[in-house]
Amino acid sequence: MPNTLDIEKFKAGHSERGSGYSYFVPVYINLQWLWKDASLTTLLEKASISLGELNSFARLVPDTALFIHLHVMKEAVVSSRIEGTHTGMNEALLPEEEISVEKRDDWLEVQNYTRAMQEAIKELDKLPLSSRLLKKTHRILLSGARGRHKQPGSFRTSQNWIGGATLNDAVFIPPAHTCVNELMSDLEMFLHNDHIQVPTLIRAGIAHYQFETIHPFLDGNGRIGRLLITLYLVSMKILDQPLLYLSVFFEQNKGLYYDNLMRARKKNDLLQWLKYFLVGIDETATRASQTLTEILKLKESTEALIKQKAGRRADSAMILLAHLFKNPVVKVKEVKEICSLSSKAANDLVSMFINLNILKEISGQTRYRIFVFTKYLDLFK
Repeated sequence: MPNTLDIEKFKAGHSERGSGYSYFVPVYINLQWLWKDASLTTLLEKASISLGELNSFARLVPDTALFIHLHVMKEAVVSSRIEGTHTGMNEALLPEEEISVEKRDDWLEVQNYTRAMQEAIKELDKLPLSSRLLKKTHRILLSGARGRHKQPGSFRTSQNWIGGATLNDAVFIPPAHTCVNELMSDLEMFLHNDHIQVPTLIRAGIAHYQFETIHPFLDGNGRIGRLLITLYLVSMKILDQPLLYLSVFFEQNKGLYYDNLMRARKKNDLLQWLKYFLVGIDETATRASQTLTEILKLKESTEALIKQKAGRRADSAMILLAHLFKNPVVKVKEVKEICSLSSKAANDLVSMFINLNILKEISGQTRYRIFVFTKYLDLFK
């Protein structure tokens, strides 16, 4: 019989003395979790229904893969913004040479996040969600970016802290690096323990809290911790596609997100954290379903417009439109390659898309112009 713990009786952990500071050591979480609070059960049901509706809806949508890139890119932009980067969706979709030098570090962090998520999803076919996979994802996240000197791909071997300029004025000091491997091993076992009956969304909420409390990396913990939620839902087949990201919900009121995490650590109130987390799942899944609905409407109306107006260019126009749903930023040179057209035909096709209000020129240049499928991009703002 596995050890059981009432969420209402949760004791977060204890402090231990370091060299001139105290750090927090969380309790292990690989337990059979129980609760008596009926409102948590209600929120769990509501979140589960919304998530199920999103997944069912996504299965019915033709070519869902067309839209995944922008979902991931939006998550990359917002999750990186929580950590202080300042790249918008428009900039994130541009090639590096179009980004001003002073903004390239921010741009690279968003690109790394996008690539890290995409690679991690692929890895789930070969690897379970594990410390090994998270380390591989972390290595991609920090490669060539500002955190490249902070042990990319490895758990930390020194003390870190959250908030404040030094350990002396830190808001929170995670466990010593000597505790990290055992704590992460316990977290991993909790995610995959078939001998306990803990709903997947409750596991995801507890796991995110625990990961952020352990803070196993020197940098990138927030982004990896948020990726962990989506990766777990995909690995458990709750989601067929990575369409749910909580970063927008967390960013709406960053103070509330951090307050609820700290409340669990300082006041043992894991119940409040889980309620907040489940509200986030419900709201985010509902919003994602609405976005998919709007995307489908836009796709249908734009295809109908092309069939009505494109004439003999209809085939090339449909090829270009399909590309724009993967990446809504394009140059004439790319249109030429995507549609196998001459330079003149590619220019004419782009001009037609501008006249039909599908594309809009954003660079203000006469050569090497950049065009955006603004109506589509606006759905992700």
